[in-house]
Amino acid sequence: MEQEPPDRVLTVPNALSAVRLLLIPVFIYLLVFAHANGWAVAILMFSGASDWADGKIARTLNQSSRLGVLLDPAVDRLYMVTVPVVLALSGIVPWWFVITLLVRDGLLAATLPLLRSRGLTALPVTYVGKAATFALMSGFPLVLLGTWNALWSRVIGACGWGFLIWGLYAYLWSFVLYAVQMVMVLRQLPKVTRAVDHG
Repeated sequence: MEQEPPDRVLTVPNALSAVRLLLIPVFIYLLVFAHANGWAVAILMFSGASDWADGKIARTLNQSSRLGVLLDPAVDRLYMVTVPVVLALSGIVPWWFVITLLVRDGLLAATLPLLRSRGLTALPVTYVGKAATFALMSGFPLVLLGTWNALWSRVIGACGWGFLIWGLYAYLWSFVLYAVQMVMVLRQLPKVTRAVDHG
């Protein structure tokens, strides 16, 4: 039987996730209002590094927690929505790209009630999905670095678009794999019947 993570708040991974959460409005301000692209890139790079670090620390130092299990993926989702939308508002990424990502996430969220009807809260995360998220979160800061009028900037921007296009393909493919899993769950697991309290 899998052991529940401890119910604690003050851990290094939770602190990193909280900092990443607080940096989201800072990123929006820097890119949309201050047009400080360099600092916005720094926030994205810190976010990516700390996202990797908090998981590593949680496993290595045994600092996993119930809050961390909820907070870390929630912050990841916020970044996956906020970053492309803000980049589209700034004219760096086309809206069709962002809308494709958001529609995919919306369809994924729409399956949650079906999962809950079978007594599940989520399906296992696939390696394709993890790779897609990594590619997208690596591509966004590289594309942002490609906004300067210099050769090095254009080269980095082209590399960033390579990451984004591959990441988008993998993101959509992971949804197809998720949909296949979903169909199997609906066919194999019966609906959960909740006992009615008659008082």
